[in-house]
Amino acid sequence: MSSSSSSTKLAHPNISNGWFRESNTMWPGQSMNIEVNQILHVEKSKYQDVLVFESKTYGNVLVLDGAIQVTERDEFSYQEMITHLPLFSHPNPERVLVIGGGDGGVLREVIKHPQVKEAVLCDIDEAVIRVSKKYLPGMSISYSDPKVAVHIGDGFEFLKNKKDYFDVIITDSSDPVGPAESLYQAHYYELMRDALRAGGIVSTQGECQWLHLPLIKEVLAFARNLFPVAEYAYTTIPTYPSGQIGFILCSKDASTKFKEPLRNMTPEQELKLFKYYNSEIHRASFVLPNFARQAIAAKSDKDASA
Repeated sequence: MSSSSSSTKLAHPNISNGWFRESNTMWPGQSMNIEVNQILHVEKSKYQDVLVFESKTYGNVLVLDGAIQVTERDEFSYQEMITHLPLFSHPNPERVLVIGGGDGGVLREVIKHPQVKEAVLCDIDEAVIRVSKKYLPGMSISYSDPKVAVHIGDGFEFLKNKKDYFDVIITDSSDPVGPAESLYQAHYYELMRDALRAGGIVSTQGECQWLHLPLIKEVLAFARNLFPVAEYAYTTIPTYPSGQIGFILCSKDASTKFKEPLRNMTPEQELKLFKYYNSEIHRASFVLPNFARQAIAAKSDKDASA
């Protein structure tokens, strides 16, 4: 059931006295609050609670199951980094798959690469795509590109039917509760690996080093068993928990060096195309604080520093 009619006074349990309060069990003891101008859309889709509101200072905001997914003010830092870290690490990314990402933001970044001939999005919830096309035009503009194809369905099932096909797979998932829970398990990483061509690369939403180090360590452990190269990088973003979110990057090519861009644009091109990403921040995103570096280091790294 959905409602976005201007004649109906919309309400949502996370909005009270003109403020949205984020709620999620994955970051206990803290919450993000954003001042609301007006509620634009409230819906219970087949899979999750969908909310869109216009905020006072962050533009339109998309919320799924009480957790902020994107705001128009800061979304670019996440979309650009989860996309360009893997694509600039691949010599010729012609076929790219985005799992999740129904808002269209990752797709928008993918098609900035002239090497890309096919960009496929697979999202389980059509409501996210539909709502984003209406309320997040700066992101969903990507759906009009002729290289883009959309599949509504389960990412697991989609990957089972694709073997040795994609050059890069980007999983733009919500947190590992609800419909996205299965995307943080080893079997899903196996499916992604098998759907990649030789030299293929995976980039997934990798959670926050301030809040989720045990989960990050667990995912990296099985990723390193499945791929010869697996790394963690991060970006800063004000409206994600603790202002930071990371990415798990894996490659089927043992010679991949994620910390150094394989392809580069000129500084002028970077300024024209990107608000956050550049080759220097690419390198810097893999430099971790000591507490995180020690917690998630590969065994070989720990042996080398002993």
